[in-house]
Amino acid sequence: MITSLKSSVAKIGALLALSLLTPASAMAADAAKGNLKADDLVGVSFWVISMALVAATAFFFLETQRVKAKWKTSLTVSGLVTLVAATHYFYMRDVWVNTGSTPTVFRYIDWLITVPLLMVEFYLILSAVTKVSGGVFWRLMIGTLVMLIAGYLGEAGTVGAWPAFIVSMAGWFYIIYEIYAGEASKVSAESAPPAVQSAFKLMRTIVVFGWAIYPLGYFLGYLTGGKPADSAVMLNVVYNLADVVNKIGFGVIIWAAAVSESDKN
Repeated sequence: MITSLKSSVAKIGALLALSLLTPASAMAADAAKGNLKADDLVGVSFWVISMALVAATAFFFLETQRVKAKWKTSLTVSGLVTLVAATHYFYMRDVWVNTGSTPTVFRYIDWLITVPLLMVEFYLILSAVTKVSGGVFWRLMIGTLVMLIAGYLGEAGTVGAWPAFIVSMAGWFYIIYEIYAGEASKVSAESAPPAVQSAFKLMRTIVVFGWAIYPLGYFLGYLTGGKPADSAVMLNVVYNLADVVNKIGFGVIIWAAAVSESDKN
């Protein structure tokens, strides 16, 4: 058993190192062109948050060895979310430092992977303690994809910024409905133990208030009519703040519920 655990930890460490190897090489190449400036608010925010995401990844993966088997998947998914985000943040930092442009494509590739995984967490924590229909999973996925695809089309200029904003907000509101008044909420209230109910409530609070930071960033970046350079700074700083709060916050909430439930037994 101990040998198996050590092997799992070693594999996770190797995966983490491999995933970050290429971004690290890219950063070394950038150093020859010009280092990150201390007064570059966006660049510094990319750097600090990437480090926080790496630390969170290591923590979540290692803590899977502490919790009961039924919680391991949820905690592993939390680690995958921060791992994917950390890798993209290294690349996005390079794009910003080298070009001064918003790394829109990298950011949405990140979100198209990590945001559905965050939504899966609602399904996973409920499935760990009770039976949940597949409809919960698919409704959350549909709302997520509508929100993200519409947002990308607006930021890429494929459709108007305002129409895309409205459709994206509709997808977000659909998610909020499901976790506050839909089947997911009812399952949590009727079948989940106190620790899971508490985690569910905290997670949905993040979806409302933490995710509200994203439309604020979109609005400041595209809908105020400000100077493009100033709008780009505001857009990226706000998005970066939202990512570190929401992705790490989700994982910490799930970790707390997993530890609480595991320690009781």
